[in-house]
Amino acid sequence: MNGEPQGPSIKAQLRAALPGAMKRREAAAVAALRSALAEIANAEAVPLTDATSSAATSEHVAGTSAGLGSAEAERRALSEDDMIGIVAAEADERERAAARY
Repeated sequence: MNGEPQGPSIKAQLRAALPGAMKRREAAAVAALRSALAEIANAEAVPLTDATSSAATSEHVAGTSAGLGSAEAERRALSEDDMIGIVAAEADERERAAARY
């Protein structure tokens, strides 16, 4: 154990499972996988104020950035535990929603 992840990350596992679920036309599984991947992507996003504070703005259009890639911001790196927590919270939310019906 050298501190490196063993096998593919949870994000990679979710992405790998999505095409199979789509081919099998498992609508509930596809929705759950997409939702979990979206939650991970949202957690990796940098807040807008952090992303645009250092970018040069365009003189022609308000609120825009000038130059190729100037609006790109490096995403947050989530740990495997963070991603597992996000997926677990998403699963809990779906279970609570299912129990209401």
